[in-house]
Amino acid sequence: MVLRLFSILLVMYIINNSRHLSADMLWVLLIILFPIPGTALFLLLGANLITSKTFLELIKNTVESKKYFVQDEIVLEEMEEIAPHMKGDFYYLSKTEGYPIYRNSNFDYYALGDIGYPVMLEEMKKAESFIFLEYFTIEKGKLWECMHTILKEKVTQGLDVRVMYDDMGTIHSLPPNYANMLESEGIKCVRYNKINPFLGVVMNHRDHRKIMVIDGKVAFSGGMNLADEYINQKMVFGHWKDNVIRVKGEAVWSYTVLFLANWNAIRKTDDDYTVFKVDAKMENTDGYISPYGETPFDGENTGQNVYMNILNRANNYVYICTPYLIIDTELENALILAAKRGVDVRIITPGIPDKKMVWNITRSFYQNLIDGGVKIYEYTPGFIHGKVFVSDDIVATVGTINLDYRSLYLHFENGTYLYGSKKVLDIRDDMLDTFSKSHQIQKGEIKDGILHRLFVGFTKLFAPLL
Repeated sequence: MVLRLFSILLVMYIINNSRHLSADMLWVLLIILFPIPGTALFLLLGANLITSKTFLELIKNTVESKKYFVQDEIVLEEMEEIAPHMKGDFYYLSKTEGYPIYRNSNFDYYALGDIGYPVMLEEMKKAESFIFLEYFTIEKGKLWECMHTILKEKVTQGLDVRVMYDDMGTIHSLPPNYANMLESEGIKCVRYNKINPFLGVVMNHRDHRKIMVIDGKVAFSGGMNLADEYINQKMVFGHWKDNVIRVKGEAVWSYTVLFLANWNAIRKTDDDYTVFKVDAKMENTDGYISPYGETPFDGENTGQNVYMNILNRANNYVYICTPYLIIDTELENALILAAKRGVDVRIITPGIPDKKMVWNITRSFYQNLIDGGVKIYEYTPGFIHGKVFVSDDIVATVGTINLDYRSLYLHFENGTYLYGSKKVLDIRDDMLDTFSKSHQIQKGEIKDGILHRLFVGFTKLFAPLL
C-alpha cells in the first residue's frame, strides 16, 4: 500500500515537473508496470534531484556566468532589419537564453576530423596566453600525443594551460591518476563529475561538450573528441565521419565563458572571467554567429529548441546528421510537419553502428518518419558522429547535441548557431556529398516482423537510459 501510494505520488511529480513529457511518459509507464524496479531506476537515473555540492556550484556558476554574455543591441537590430522573418530565432538565443549574436566573427567548417585536427594543432602552436580544453573523451594515441606535446611546451613558455575531461567519457581511455600526471607537468586539469556508484543521479549528467579556446581569439568545437578513431587513425566502425568548426573573433568570448563556468565549479575556484577577455574583433566578416550551451538544470531545452526553430522556419530543405535518432513525439512531429509543408527533410545516421541496441532503436523510428515524408539515409562507409542541421543555404548549427534523450535533456552540451554566411554552403555541400555516399532507406526496407516490433517496443521503454 505504501509503495503504491509512493508510486502514484512519484508519477504525479514526474508529470507536473516534466520538461519533455513524451519522453518522461516512459518513466511513468515503467513505474506503473514495475513499481519497485521502475521507481529505483528513476531515482537512480531519471530524477533531477541534485544535492551534490559540486552540482549546486555548477548551477550557481551557470547562472552567474550569464552576466558576462552581453548582447550588442546594434547587432540585434541589424539582424532584425536584414532578416525580419528570423527575429524569433534571434530573440530566443540572445534574450531568452542570453547567448549573444555576434557580427565581427568568422568561422571555417571542416568536414572530417582528419582535416580539422591539423588546423587545431597549428593554432595551438601559435598560442601566446592560454589554451583551454573541455572534451568528453580523450584517449592516448597519435592525436592526443601531438596535442599533449604542444601543451607541455606551452607550459614551459609560461602559458595558462587547462584541460577538463569527463570521467565517464574517459573511463576506458585514461588511467584514474591521469589528471594528477598532467598537473605534475604544469597542466591544470580536472576530471569532470568523477564516477561514484553511490551518486547515481549525479552520475547521469555528463559533460559532453567539445571546446578548445586559444588566447580568447580562436575557438574550436564540433562533434570530434580527442581520440584517434575521430581522425581515422583507428578504424573500429568503418570510416568515422565527424566535423570540426573553427571560430575566430568576438564570438570566441562565449566559448570562454562556457568553459570557465564549468571549470570554476569543478575546480572550486573563482577565476575572474574578464582576465581572459581580449579584443578579438574582426573586420569584413559576413554572417552572424552565436555559440550556445545546454545545461540539464535550467528548465530549458535549448538544444532541442534551436533544432525545432530551424525545422519550423525552413522553406526549402533541412539536412540533418546525427549518430543516434531516439526522439520524443514533439521533435518527431516537427520533422514530419516540415516534410508535409513541402520541405526536403533528410536525416543521415550511421551505416555501421557503435552500439547495436541503440542502432535498432534508431531504426525503429524510420518507418513513421518515412511515412510522413522524411527521407532517411545511412552512411554506408561507416559511423557518422557529426551533429549538424543546415537549412535553406542560410542557417546551420554545428555542435555536440545528438538527437537522443541524453544529449537533449541530461548532458552539458554546446552548439554554434550560424546565419547568413556564405560558408554555410560549405556545410550544405558536405551534407550533399555525404548523401551521395549513403544508402537511402526505402519504405518497408527495415525488418518489421511481430517479434522484432515487440523487442523494439520493449527496448524503447529504456530509451532514456541509452
